[in-house]
Amino acid sequence: MKVVLATLNAKYIHTSLALRCLKAFAEKDFPNIDIAEYTIKDPAMNIVSDIFARRPDVVGFSCYIWNIEETIVVIDMLRKIMPEVTIVLGGPEVSYDTEFWMERIPQVDHIVVGEGEETFHHLLQELQGDRKFHLVFGVSYRKVRNGVSEILVNPGRPKLDLATLPSPYRFKEDLPTLGNRVVYFETSRGCPFSCQFCLSSIEVGVRYFDIERTKADILFLIDQGAKLIKFVDRTFNIKRDYALEMFKFLIENHQGCVFQFEITADIMRPEVLDYLAEHAPPGIFRFEIGVQSTNDVTNEAVKRRQNFTKLTRTVTKVKDSGKIDQHLDLIAGLPHEDYDTFRKTFNDVFALRPEELQLGFLKMLRGTGMRIDAEKHGYIYMDRAPYEILGNDLLPFSDIVRIKRVEDVLEKYWNAHRMDHTLLHLVEHVFPSPFDFFQSFGDYWEERGWQRIGHQLEDLFSRLWAFLNDRGVEASEGRLDLNVTLGLMKLDYFMQHKFKPRKVWWDFAMDKTEWSGWMRRLTERPEDVSGGFASLGFADKELQKHAVIDRVPFDLERYLADNEIDTNAESLVVMIYQGDTSAGKPYALRITHDMLV
Repeated sequence: MKVVLATLNAKYIHTSLALRCLKAFAEKDFPNIDIAEYTIKDPAMNIVSDIFARRPDVVGFSCYIWNIEETIVVIDMLRKIMPEVTIVLGGPEVSYDTEFWMERIPQVDHIVVGEGEETFHHLLQELQGDRKFHLVFGVSYRKVRNGVSEILVNPGRPKLDLATLPSPYRFKEDLPTLGNRVVYFETSRGCPFSCQFCLSSIEVGVRYFDIERTKADILFLIDQGAKLIKFVDRTFNIKRDYALEMFKFLIENHQGCVFQFEITADIMRPEVLDYLAEHAPPGIFRFEIGVQSTNDVTNEAVKRRQNFTKLTRTVTKVKDSGKIDQHLDLIAGLPHEDYDTFRKTFNDVFALRPEELQLGFLKMLRGTGMRIDAEKHGYIYMDRAPYEILGNDLLPFSDIVRIKRVEDVLEKYWNAHRMDHTLLHLVEHVFPSPFDFFQSFGDYWEERGWQRIGHQLEDLFSRLWAFLNDRGVEASEGRLDLNVTLGLMKLDYFMQHKFKPRKVWWDFAMDKTEWSGWMRRLTERPEDVSGGFASLGFADKELQKHAVIDRVPFDLERYLADNEIDTNAESLVVMIYQGDTSAGKPYALRITHDMLV
C-alpha cells in the first residue's frame, strides 16, 4: 500500500514534525510511505499534480489554521481525479469539531483526532485488512446504513507512552536540506498551564521523552549540518533541573547551531539565568516569551498565571547578558482589554526593549475556552481560519484596525532593526510613549496608501522622514528636533550596509570642496578621530574607497559611548566599510571652531 503524508507549510524553510512522527511509527509495517511538503503559496494544480504522480492509495494531510483552506482546495481536486484514493486528515485544526469537518469536506474519508502515531498506524492496518474502523480509537469515519451515509466518531485514544515512539529525526531524505530549513524538535508534550486562548491548555500534564535519546538525536542533527533547531515544547523551562541540563548540553555541543525555545519567563530560576549569563556563547539561543497582556483582570479571565515583576526581572537579566535574543509576544483583543489598556500593555512590554515584539490578534481556536465562551464577552470573529476576532464588547473593529497599523510599522521598523538608534531616540525622548509613536506613524502610513506598495531600504527611511516633517512636531507635543533626528537616521542608514552605499536618501549638503577638505584631514591627522581609526592606516585613495562621511549636529563620540545627545558640539560621522560580511563601523570626529575645512 502506497501512502503519501502531505502538508502545506507556511514557508519552504519550515518542516513538518508531525508527518515525520507518523512515518517513523508506521514504516515498520508500511515501508512505502512518502513525505510530501508544499507551501500555502504553491498553486493547487502543482500540488495535486505532484501527489497524482506518486500514485498513492492513501493520502494524509496535516491541517492547521494557516493551511486548512488551501488544503481543502487540494482535496477537492484530488478527489475528482483520484476517486478511489483514501483521504485522511489530522492535526490540531481538525481534532476539534470533527463532525463539522467531516460534513464540510465530504471528500474526506477519515479524520485522526489528537496524537496520531498509533491511531494512524492502526487505521492503515484496517484499510489494508478487514476495514473494521469502529475498532480504531481516535478516528472518525463514514458508514452507509440503509442507503444513508453516517459520520461516526470513535472514542479517543489514551495518551501515548513516549518511550515507545521511534525517532522522527533520522530520515536519509532529510539530510541534504538540514542546513537550509528549520528543524522542529520536541522534548516533551503537553502544557502545565490553562490559558483559555491556547490549544495546549486542553491537554493536562507534561510528558517527557527520554533525555538521553533526545541528546543523541540533537547530536545527530548537528553532526549532519542542522543550523536552526526550534523546540516546540510549550514551556521548555518548566523543570529547572531538566532545562539546566539541556542548556549545558547544547552549550557544549552546539557547533554553531542556533536553538530557539518557548520559555515561561516568570518561573525561570536565578541559577539558570546566572549559568546562561556566564556560559552561553552569544547568538546560539533565542527565547520566545508569551507575555500576551500585563492587565491582571485580563490574565485572570483567561486563566493565565503570570507575575510580570518576575518576568521583567528575567527578561532584563537575559538582555543585560548580551547573549540571547528575546522575542516577546502580545495578543490584542483578550477579555477586559480595551484600546487604552492595550496601549499600557504594549508600553509595559516595549519598555523591556526585546529584540523582537510580536503583536498578534486573538484567534478563537476550535476547542479552546475562549471560543466556547465567546458570547460572554460579545466576540465576533471570522467564521473560517484563522478565526481572528473582529471585535468584542470593549474593543470595536475600528480600534482593531488602528492597532493593526501599529503592528505593520512595528514589524517593518523595530522588528527588522532598520534604524535602532533613531527609533530608540524617538520613543524614549520625543513621543509621549512607544505606542503613540507607532500609532501615529501607522496612521500616516495608512493614509498615504503605502501598505499597498512595496518598499526598499531607502523607502523606509524617506517615509519616516516624511512623517516626521509632516506630523512629527505635533504628534510629539513639540519635542521633536528634526536636525538631531536626521543625524541619527544618517547613522542608521550607514550602519545598514555591509559595503559602501552608492547613494543616500537625503539631500547631501556637503559640496566637493568641503568633502575633499575633510577627507584630507582624516588622512593627514587620523589620530584626531581615534587611535583605532589611525591604526587602519588609510592613505587618501584607500580612504575614499572605504569611507563615507557626513555631518551630524551632535557629539557623536559621546552618543556612541553613553547614548546621550549633546548638541553643544557638531561631529563628522566617518563610516568605514572593510568589504567583509560585517556591517560598517562608525567613527566620530568632533568638529571645533578652529577646524578650517
